[in-house]
Amino acid sequence: MTHALRVDGVATRDAARATPAAEAEPLPYAGLVTRTIAFVVDAALIDGVAALLAAVVGVLATLLHVSSGDGKVLAVVGGGLFVAWASLYFVVFWSTTGQTPGDRLMRIRVTRSDGLPLRPRHAVIRLVTLVAAIIPLGAGIIPILFTRRRRGLQDFVAGTVVTQVSADAQAAVASRVPAGHSRRRA
Repeated sequence: MTHALRVDGVATRDAARATPAAEAEPLPYAGLVTRTIAFVVDAALIDGVAALLAAVVGVLATLLHVSSGDGKVLAVVGGGLFVAWASLYFVVFWSTTGQTPGDRLMRIRVTRSDGLPLRPRHAVIRLVTLVAAIIPLGAGIIPILFTRRRRGLQDFVAGTVVTQVSADAQAAVASRVPAGHSRRRA
């Protein structure tokens, strides 16, 4: 039996002969609006957790009568922890499942261009480049509107693509069963 091999999101000729499912069009690449909505959901989750923790620290600082000098140190430490939290959020989700909660809600997934999952280094490169792409008035995001594979600067640099995920594949990831396989019942 010939195994389906996907290169650049397109099934090879051998894969097309192997299974009828491979004859179907590849899933479309995610556009700017879908990706933006997913990012807004992720930002809300990140900020919500950070705000909750900041409120707890604020109450504790008030109860423990922290001086203003110590309060400034707490603010700097809190800012550093926020950056670390937000960074880990994206890197861990992208390198484990390929989906943040926002991506999952919008049914999109980040993979390497060859279809393989991101390694942590790819996720870090993608995150750093995403921040750099947004800073100059979003200039690095504009290619998403014009490229065939809907890739922004962060995708070009990290070698990634963002694709739509079918409902079946989404359910398989949720249940940890590879797409096309079924669970055995004991």
